[in-house]
Amino acid sequence: MTDPIGPIRAALAGRYEIEREIGEGAFATVFLARDLRHERLVAIKVLNADPTSQESELRFLSEIRLLAKLQHPNIVPLIDSGHAGATLYYVMPYVTGESLRERIHREKQLPLEAAIAIAREAADALAYAHEQGIIHRDIKPENILLSAGHPMIADFGVARAIDLAHVRQLTRKGFVTPGTPAYMSPEQLIGDRPIDQRSDIYSLGCVL
Repeated sequence: MTDPIGPIRAALAGRYEIEREIGEGAFATVFLARDLRHERLVAIKVLNADPTSQESELRFLSEIRLLAKLQHPNIVPLIDSGHAGATLYYVMPYVTGESLRERIHREKQLPLEAAIAIAREAADALAYAHEQGIIHRDIKPENILLSAGHPMIADFGVARAIDLAHVRQLTRKGFVTPGTPAYMSPEQLIGDRPIDQRSDIYSLGCVL
């Protein structure tokens, strides 16, 4: 049987050892892997759809390099990126714990103090990134990971990188762009004007 992720395994051989798939979204499949150089677990996100051109691929990798400079205790850092053939991927540390979505599903409703504490730290991370000129564009409970009770925002700015690469995921309803409608600001959902940091603040308010 053909290994569906054979090209990725081959491209990462000697650097990362893929253990298993741990998640899948509209735009990426997530794999748990071992960083052989640093002896640590990482999460590798592989885009499900190919970029439309080599220029698009270069835009994606260039944007990822900018995002890798973000250093904040409540932001999951990007530590590597690349491509295997025309398939793009990026690497983050593997965060043990659960997502905010999983906690909400488990507890149904968070205690007020816990919800405020999570929102405060997430807002601090957003403020830091906004000072660097970077907008998340896809704030939602699934992208807020909880480690030792503290939030860590994942996929910071990756939505823009995917958009720059002109990557589109084809669904039954047609092509979709990065973002989650239930948490999007009106201007992001309509797409009739450029968005700024206020869109992230709106999304965090929806989460809270």
